[in-house]
Amino acid sequence: MTTHSQLKKTARLTGIWYLLMAISGLLGFMVFHPQLFVDDPQQTLTNLQEQESLARVRLVLEFIIIISQALTAVWFYRLFKGINEWGAWTLGIWGMVNSVAIMISAIAMGTALEVAWRTTDATDGVLASITTLSSLVTNAWGIGSLFFGLWLIPMGYIVTSSTCMLLWLGRTLIIGGAGYLLSTFLQYLGMDGTATELLVIPATIGEFWMIGYLLIFGIRQTSNA
Repeated sequence: MTTHSQLKKTARLTGIWYLLMAISGLLGFMVFHPQLFVDDPQQTLTNLQEQESLARVRLVLEFIIIISQALTAVWFYRLFKGINEWGAWTLGIWGMVNSVAIMISAIAMGTALEVAWRTTDATDGVLASITTLSSLVTNAWGIGSLFFGLWLIPMGYIVTSSTCMLLWLGRTLIIGGAGYLLSTFLQYLGMDGTATELLVIPATIGEFWMIGYLLIFGIRQTSNA
C-alpha cells in the first residue's frame, strides 16, 4: 500500500515534470517560436537559414515539451490513481494525447528546418512547403489545446471531489479547462481576439497554482491515500 510520504514524493516529482513542461512551453512556443516562424514564408525561410542555432534550440525545446508532458501525465496518474482511478486514467490519457499532438508539431518543425537548410533557391515550391509545414505546427498546437483543456477538467474534478488539495484549486482548473476548450472553438470559428485570450487566463492561474502546490505541499492525507 502506498504511504502518504511516498505520495508526497510522487507529488513533488509530478510538480517538477509539470514545471519543466511549463518552462519549455513558454520558452519554446511563446518566446523563440515567433522569432522564427512568421506569416511571411520567405521571411520564415530566411529566419531558419540565418538563425540555425536558435532554430535548433526551438526544436530541442519542442522535444522537452513532448517528454515532460508525457512524464507529467504518467506521474499524475500515479499520484491520483488511489484517489480516483477513473479520473486518473482520463487525466493520463488526455495528457498523453496532447503529447502526441506536439510530437506532430515537432515532426513538421524538423522537416521545415531540413527543407530550409538544404535550400539554396527560394522557389515557389520551397515556399509552399514552408507555408504548409508552418501551418501544421500551428494547427498541431491549436488542436492539441483541446486536449490540453480536457486534461485540466479531470485534474480539477479529482481535487474538488476529494480532500487531497484545495477546493478552489480544483474549481479553477475545471474553469480553466472549459475556457481552453471554448477558446479553441472560437479561434477556429474565426472569432480570435481579446476575448479568446482572456478565456485561457484561469487555466494559466490553475496550472501554476497546481505546480506550486505540488512542489511546496505535495498532497494532503485522504481516506483513500
